[in-house]
Amino acid sequence: MNSLVILVVSLVVLVCGYLFYGRWLAKQWGVDPSKETPAHTMADGNDYCAAKAPVLLGHHFASIAGAGPINGPIQAAIFGWMPVLLWVLIGGVFFGATHDFAALFASIRHEGKSIGHVIEINIGRRGKKLFLVFAYLTLLLVVAAFGSIVVGTFASGAEGTDAYNLANGRTAMISILFIALAIVFGFLVYRRNAPLGISTVIGVAALVACIAIGYNVPVHMSAGFWTIFVMVYILIASVTPVWILLQPRDYLNSFLLYGMIILAVLGIVVAHPTMNLPAFTGFGGIGGKSQLFPVLFITVACGAISGFHSLVGSGTTAKQLDNEKDAMAIGYGGMLIECALAVISLICVSFLFADGAMPAGTPTVVFATGVATMLNAVGLPYDVMYSVLILAVSAFCLTSLDTATRLARYMLQEFFVDEGESAENLTGFKKLIANPFVATLITVILGGILMTGGYSLIWPLFGAANQLLAALALLACAAWLGNIGKNNKMFFIPMVFMLLATLTSLAITFKTKVGRLITPPETPSVLADVLQAGFSVVLFVLAIVLVVEGWKALTNKKTAAK
Repeated sequence: MNSLVILVVSLVVLVCGYLFYGRWLAKQWGVDPSKETPAHTMADGNDYCAAKAPVLLGHHFASIAGAGPINGPIQAAIFGWMPVLLWVLIGGVFFGATHDFAALFASIRHEGKSIGHVIEINIGRRGKKLFLVFAYLTLLLVVAAFGSIVVGTFASGAEGTDAYNLANGRTAMISILFIALAIVFGFLVYRRNAPLGISTVIGVAALVACIAIGYNVPVHMSAGFWTIFVMVYILIASVTPVWILLQPRDYLNSFLLYGMIILAVLGIVVAHPTMNLPAFTGFGGIGGKSQLFPVLFITVACGAISGFHSLVGSGTTAKQLDNEKDAMAIGYGGMLIECALAVISLICVSFLFADGAMPAGTPTVVFATGVATMLNAVGLPYDVMYSVLILAVSAFCLTSLDTATRLARYMLQEFFVDEGESAENLTGFKKLIANPFVATLITVILGGILMTGGYSLIWPLFGAANQLLAALALLACAAWLGNIGKNNKMFFIPMVFMLLATLTSLAITFKTKVGRLITPPETPSVLADVLQAGFSVVLFVLAIVLVVEGWKALTNKKTAAK
């Protein structure tokens, strides 16, 4: 199959999904441009701060993307390109984009607070507490996983090759320069009222300059140094007003991602390589050791449906939305852009497939190799393109990292504030924990401890937690819309399907890990097996309790309506 045909068909499906299904959802839910958003009614200049739609789309997209739409499709390609493509397109339009849009819209109508608050109002206080515990644990895994990835792309050392250390040194320097650029950009736009259009042109030009400087002046530091640097950075970035760093950095960052997507599309259009990967390799995948259900639907999260997105939409994005009319473009449209990136990732791994084996290297390396190879056919230098692509992926991991830390702070604060209360009126221990600096410090310390376990230990735990979070967010939105008399039937199939897939995955994980503990393999990993088995049980029980609570709320609303 020609990759250009795959790309064109995918883009048509995604555009049609936005124009028809997205607009239908907005009409069904009652999106009202005349309603004031929390960014105005609760403006505080710190977390609640209205942003222009292009700026907020940049923040939202950069935060939800990370490395997810690259890692998932490439890892799941063992089942062939057809199952992955169908899941990305069908899941993206009817599951993921619907989930993201609903979470953002529900939060807007609940004072810009998290899905946990939506659950408290529409399901119950106990449901809120359980969800916030669940969400906080998931966010700790995000902080640890992405922190580990960022340190891995910054660090230099004797264990790395010269080429590896050089690439990491360049990425580190560019990232530091980029942080400084974002602060200056935010000051000029929000405090000097510089025109956004002119500022954007200058900012993008400065971003290119940062890349050029960092490419030629790398900085080499050890993994220990960068671990401390990352922890201090996210501690500061997560409590500073959003206009200083989060909004401007993510906005400029999005141009790096948009540019990466445009370059990839250009490479596919010009090179249009053949998809060497078979369309379907069997329900066991290549090697026959996996199970298409539920592995495919857990592995491909970002790019199809991801619970982390509901936390971003109902955490930082809802507090910055200037007008409800932009909710569909940012919530629904942002997810569809991510779907397009997932399709590009699938094309990369498919045309690099050779001799019955998947291409070597991490998903990030496979993606960068594929796109750089296609661009080389256009005449662009392979080494430069490869370095820029690695930088782009690392930059989005850093973006997702500090956004996740800020979101975890929100979760911890909300846990101690019940409906009708405010953080300012708390006393004693609750007041201490709900303090923004204390809540962030606790999150950074716990995330740093988990970070020492390494990416390979953390990521398997995150996959199931993330997808289960999506099912619970759909449940919360269904309960809210049912409560106010709006159509919520579009949530039922995605919600039930994700629950079945995730609970099945958790049961399999538990069985596998316990089996490894009873009969250890040649290279045992006791700590990883115990953590994953224990975490699976905790997630399974929390999910069942929350589903029971949510089902009671849904059926009670139906009974009351009758």
